[in-house]
Amino acid sequence: MTDDGGHAAIWLVPERQGRGPRPAYSRAQITEAAIRIADADGIEAASMRRIAAELGTGAMSLYRYVPSRDDLIELMVDRVLGEDEIPERPSGDWRADLTLIAVSTRATWRRHPWLAGLHRARPAFGPNQLRLIEFALGALDIGIPIDESLTLLNMLNGYVERTVRAEIEWTREKERSGLTPERLMAESGPYVRRLMDSGDYPMFTRIIKEARIPHMTGDEQFRYGLNRVLDCIAGALPADAS
Repeated sequence: MTDDGGHAAIWLVPERQGRGPRPAYSRAQITEAAIRIADADGIEAASMRRIAAELGTGAMSLYRYVPSRDDLIELMVDRVLGEDEIPERPSGDWRADLTLIAVSTRATWRRHPWLAGLHRARPAFGPNQLRLIEFALGALDIGIPIDESLTLLNMLNGYVERTVRAEIEWTREKERSGLTPERLMAESGPYVRRLMDSGDYPMFTRIIKEARIPHMTGDEQFRYGLNRVLDCIAGALPADAS
């Protein structure tokens, strides 16, 4: 907490405060342990007590390094955002650069499914997140107002996060129930045919008869939707930039 009762960003809190014995652990070690636990058992499992047990220390001792669970989550998120190598500067091809960001973000979330369960209203602005912000907004620094760039980037992020959350939830459902796309189609077939035969749902019928997306792989679906979003961004850019 700050003196006025606000929240002090973990990035402003020194890892070693004042004099005293050399720290037995680092924030990086604590963060890595938390990520390993969350990857295996979910974000709720990454408690201070569980992390301390893995490190062989007492839970209360960890609060000297990480003041709160919110701080721990900020550290975890920023750490995994730094896993994929992003160039120091945009290439000058905004579409290629935003595609790189989208694909990298999806890969990170797929490696760390607990990210899908986080809904953080407060931005963290850790070093890796800031690096991504600089790269993505730099890619759109092509003569449009910053508010326009933010809106377009939020649209892209919204697509990526919504799509990957759905992928992760479907993976969890398959693991929980053993449900496969083939089994789902077989079980829902009679009901779907009844809906189509009723004539009351012409657009739903078109989906069943004509849509290609349900038959694509996950990668193909993601790329198809991503290209449509990028097309929309292109339509909002100056003619000489798109």
